[in-house]
Amino acid sequence: MSMFGKSDNVEQEMQKVENEAIASIIDKSMTVSGEISFKGKARIDGVINGNVEGEHLILSETGKVTGDISVSSLNCYGSLEGNVRANILTARKNCSIHGKLIAESLTVEPGAAIEGEIKAAAKEGKTAQTKSAVAKPVASEPKK
Repeated sequence: MSMFGKSDNVEQEMQKVENEAIASIIDKSMTVSGEISFKGKARIDGVINGNVEGEHLILSETGKVTGDISVSSLNCYGSLEGNVRANILTARKNCSIHGKLIAESLTVEPGAAIEGEIKAAAKEGKTAQTKSAVAKPVASEPKK
């Protein structure tokens, strides 16, 4: 069962999400310890220590989550230490995810670093391949 109801068109869903206004922002000057639950679209620019649950989440370049994320869609530019369950998961160029990913639709841009088990599952409940993947950026910059 999908949180989106019956929609075979992921592109259409993603477009709807893109156009939605951001309802909540956790500023980059903020550090939050504890569970976060939200409705609509939220952007995390700061640091979260705890689990995040909600609808549409953007984890920006400066955002860092240590905990599990359970959302309809995750657009990840930042870094995550924890497991993700999402209908639509997009791992952007410089993001870093360390944990187990479960997504109906998974897009990984070149340069995204993902370490952990990946389950990309079709809606019908058939689970596609489970891969244990370590994806490293091609040109990696030295750690500061």
